[in-house]
Amino acid sequence: MEKKPKKEKNELWEWTKALIIAFLVAVIIRYFLFTPIVVDGESMMPTLEDGDRMIVNKFGYMIGEPHRFDIVVFHAPEGKDYIKRVIGLPGEYIEYKDDQLYINGTPIAEPYLDAYKAELPKGSLTQDFTLQDIPGVDPKLEVIPEGFVFVMGDNRRGSKDSRHIGLINIDEIIGSTNLIFWPLNEIRFVE
Repeated sequence: MEKKPKKEKNELWEWTKALIIAFLVAVIIRYFLFTPIVVDGESMMPTLEDGDRMIVNKFGYMIGEPHRFDIVVFHAPEGKDYIKRVIGLPGEYIEYKDDQLYINGTPIAEPYLDAYKAELPKGSLTQDFTLQDIPGVDPKLEVIPEGFVFVMGDNRRGSKDSRHIGLINIDEIIGSTNLIFWPLNEIRFVE
């Protein structure tokens, strides 16, 4: 009769340990590797819709750097988290002229904007600008400095991005995202 209470106590301890370990693993995954985010607003339309739920990969930038056209989540100066697309990288000179992106003087295609541009009744999707037109950028600056990126929303006419808030410090980037997991009927990877 004495063995039964000890076995129940042992089993309770094993379940408690398993639950603590499961909780710790969930916390590590949530805060250090992946986290959900909800798209707030229309600045990334038509690629992302207001209310889309996405998974942010925090791990990728712990071991690597952002790449051109990555969709990233970062801490914006206003204290909010923004979702935008990386357009310019450190060491590059960016310019927009006649609705065309130029990196170091070379035209760069943005295929994710083709359908959006085709729907425009008239005018350009992206207004002309140069790196020197960006707020907070030294007019003598010739390229994006090390440790910074230039980001824009795909909805160029309705996006508050680097054209308004300046260059983004890479340290402010939470991670990249390309997986929409909600709504369920629209689960997909985006580019």
